[in-house]
Amino acid sequence: MESKVIYIFYMMMMQILQIMNTKNILGAVTILFIGLMSCQDPYIPTTLESEQEIVVEGYIESGDNANPTFVLVTRSIPFIGKVTPEKLASLFVKDATVIVNDGQKDVTLNRLCLSEIPLELRDQAYQLLGFNPDSVALDLCLYVDLLNSIDRKEGGKYDLRVTIGDKQLTATTTIPRFTGLDSFDFRPTPGVPIDTLSQLFCKIKDPENTIDYYRYFTATGGDGLIPPFTSVTNDLFFNGKDFEFPIARAQRRGQGGGFDPNAFGMFRRGDTITIKWCTLDKAHFDFWNTRDFAANNGGPFGSYTRIITNIKGGLGIWGGYAVAQYELIVPK
Repeated sequence: MESKVIYIFYMMMMQILQIMNTKNILGAVTILFIGLMSCQDPYIPTTLESEQEIVVEGYIESGDNANPTFVLVTRSIPFIGKVTPEKLASLFVKDATVIVNDGQKDVTLNRLCLSEIPLELRDQAYQLLGFNPDSVALDLCLYVDLLNSIDRKEGGKYDLRVTIGDKQLTATTTIPRFTGLDSFDFRPTPGVPIDTLSQLFCKIKDPENTIDYYRYFTATGGDGLIPPFTSVTNDLFFNGKDFEFPIARAQRRGQGGGFDPNAFGMFRRGDTITIKWCTLDKAHFDFWNTRDFAANNGGPFGSYTRIITNIKGGLGIWGGYAVAQYELIVPK
């Protein structure tokens, strides 16, 4: 009985984390769950509270259709406790000072809350942050380079400093050299072809003598860009080669409509799709590599994975991307 209750609560927390996009505290949730499940005797916590940590999620991009630089600052929540809309809303840190140094100057980011954005622009803001507008009723606040004052370029190094009262968090990231996709090819679905669907293959000319790291997102129609369940790779097996590989259509976790293994990752014929292709550095790759593994290895029999953070003094990620977007029409 205790195991069933723990498992149900775990699944509820996963849904909350997915809605809130707080990917960076998943490791803390998972280790508590694994610890509870692996004990011979039931563990009954003596307190529902734990010390809150500051969680940072921020990105800086350079390239085609690059997003503005933004940072989300929140507080972590305990695994066991009552979660209410008011509790979730209180997690957003609205009194931080967030500064990015681009090697030449310090730029202080402006705080921006969604309630301050005109209604007709809010859906775009939700898409930028990766939230589902139908599932979020909170007034999210983040810190943005509204005036585009940061010099964003390939090869640039960017230091982040977040100050909250007497507490300071720091991180460093880079925007690496960009390596784009070379060509695209739509093909029939594997096995017995499905007339309404197509699979996408692309080619890349990977640079020689360097270790490169890649991540991608997809969007169909007017949907926002989202990453697939496994979103990053390195060039361990194709360093310096012309390499062909499939691009899968991403979909949100927990999306309704059931799971169809024959259609998973395929694109509908006639649709207009967007591919966002990114290069990132090793620290940024390590975060998403461990986060994706943890997210895909959940449940009562999953093993614990520590999500690697590059935030000193807290949790999360400050990551740079070199990006490009490709607009494609799936042949009918």
